[in-house]
Amino acid sequence: MEIDPDRLAARERYRLLIGCIVPRPIALVSTISPEGRTNLAPFSFFNGVGSDPLTVLFCPANKPDGSEKDTLRNAKPVSEGGTGQFVVNASVESYAREIAASAEELSYGESEFELTGLATAPSLRIRPPRLARAPWAFECETLQVLRTNPGHALGGNIVLGRVVHIHIDDALVDSRLVVDPAKLAAVGRLGGISYALTRQRYDMPPGRDALTRPPPDWPTP
Repeated sequence: MEIDPDRLAARERYRLLIGCIVPRPIALVSTISPEGRTNLAPFSFFNGVGSDPLTVLFCPANKPDGSEKDTLRNAKPVSEGGTGQFVVNASVESYAREIAASAEELSYGESEFELTGLATAPSLRIRPPRLARAPWAFECETLQVLRTNPGHALGGNIVLGRVVHIHIDDALVDSRLVVDPAKLAAVGRLGGISYALTRQRYDMPPGRDALTRPPPDWPTP
């Protein structure tokens, strides 16, 4: 099958995108409005950008009417009417149901923290609170927002943020700050309403060695 994306409806393009790009890490983003109202929402278009400076991005799409989602309204720079700050909280098994529930479409100003029963904890360098139960959380200052189709339904927005403070559970990391994936128990997003666990893992050497030294019990083609 050969597909011209310009001939597809936006929803069809979206289904292909989330079905092909898997698994995706989930940023559980907490923000606060200029008036002080908290917000919490999951975004599976999320990743790290670079380590010098420590930078991340997440991508909140526009609402069906083309308006900005609450998280974007809050996290965009002060010059654009937002607070210019956000927290990326870990998405893990222990509160996976609450992560999904935080995607509920609430009116602006209603808090997903209250809907899900998740408690907040104060951040150290920015106004938005972090999730108290999160085993790690990145406090971020918004560097910029790149809009791919402003004002249109499902138009993309890239929120680029610099991490200015890190909260992490001591039990998760060793003396070299290597995170134990088993203790983290992260969850990821697949297509539709499907999610993935990270319990099945393997080690693979990089480069040429990957061709001659497959992991133990790796299936033979």
